[in-house]
Amino acid sequence: MSQMKRKVILLGAAGRDFHNFNMFFRGNPNYEVVCFTATQIPFITGRKYPPELSGPLYPKGVPIFDERDLPKLIKKFDVELVVFSYSDVSNQYVMERAAIAMANGASYMLLGPKDTMLKSNKPVISVCAVRTGSGKSPTTRKIGKYLLSKGIKVAVIRHPMPYGNLSEQIMEKFETVDDLDRYKCTVEEREDYEHLIKAGLPVYAGVDYEKILRTAEKDAEIIIWDGGNNDYPFIKPDLSIVVTDPHRAGHELTYYPGNVNFLMADVIIINKVDTAEKEKIELLRKHIKQFNPRAMVIETTCPVTTNKPELIKNKRVVVVEDGPTVTHGGMKIGAGYLAAEKYGAKEIVDPRPFAVGTIKETYKKYPHLEKVLPAMGYSKKQINELEQTLNKADCDTVVTGTPIDLSLIIKINKPIVHVVYGIKEVREGELTRIIDEFLDKKQIRK
Repeated sequence: MSQMKRKVILLGAAGRDFHNFNMFFRGNPNYEVVCFTATQIPFITGRKYPPELSGPLYPKGVPIFDERDLPKLIKKFDVELVVFSYSDVSNQYVMERAAIAMANGASYMLLGPKDTMLKSNKPVISVCAVRTGSGKSPTTRKIGKYLLSKGIKVAVIRHPMPYGNLSEQIMEKFETVDDLDRYKCTVEEREDYEHLIKAGLPVYAGVDYEKILRTAEKDAEIIIWDGGNNDYPFIKPDLSIVVTDPHRAGHELTYYPGNVNFLMADVIIINKVDTAEKEKIELLRKHIKQFNPRAMVIETTCPVTTNKPELIKNKRVVVVEDGPTVTHGGMKIGAGYLAAEKYGAKEIVDPRPFAVGTIKETYKKYPHLEKVLPAMGYSKKQINELEQTLNKADCDTVVTGTPIDLSLIIKINKPIVHVVYGIKEVREGELTRIIDEFLDKKQIRK
């Protein structure tokens, strides 16, 4: 390859990095991507971005290394440009990576919407957030079910989570729960797909979002982009809905790229107003008025329920929460913990003494976790370790705040109580009114 090409490393976490490569670098003769790096997600290094995806300029594919080796990789490949390509990190963190790149001689870059957003021939509603765990999933589900109730064909395109064999994950379509097994989904993928499938919403995901979008367009009248972490959409939205979390008020200004979503939003949802402190809710309102005053604002509660409250009341329980929310999302608790308190658990048992293998390592990596067990399951081995941890736990009941039915993938020696949560407008009908106005504008009526 010509030495005139600028040598590039893409910093990623098996998602945005692949999309940035496909959209900006794959067919670009001015650059040579020498490798990807990976972080945040376990077991995703040591792979290769395969030739089926990397294109004719990369007939051998592109290797993926651990981000910890970035200084060595810059020197080994004589890299001139490092491109940051993942999400749900602080602005400080982004610039720390810039300092590492620059200290080793490379320039540093972020790619924006104009270079990375696909354009759809169907109307697109995006649901994104300022942090992981703000409430994207119940928002997407509520919008999708409302559109279905009006007889409108919907396709949900989900932010990528290709943690397995990339050649087999180019384009995936999920219509039944059995598809989760067919595509060998991790626990995290199940958390984001299962609840939508059960609501009758087909989910499209994978690696090559040009192919994914064109397939979904053939099946649907409206596309819903369901964002991951706090990333901005891969597809240009006609209506941008962004969910904020007053429990982490201030993060909408200090986390990347959630702040991008916050500033671009047409509609901002202040979720969890039933459990957040009034002062934090007011701070969030203030930031909206100051930094995105044009956005429509909806305030919602996030009620948690279960059909087996008797298995929680006066019981000693271990709480399992959505993995990303309580790991790199930084939350100490989630829906499961709130349900345990609501339904009168006698004790919320500390799960850390029972952790084994990589589950124990997760607690070391995220020391803020004390009273909840993250639903880690990025490999068969890790799912087995999650199962072992729960079987060892000294408790009466396991309360799960994840969007999935854990009993479908693990077998444990105690009852499991699944917690369900959604969003509910404080002023009823606000969200559906906005959707109806959008349908009128796009002349979609049934």
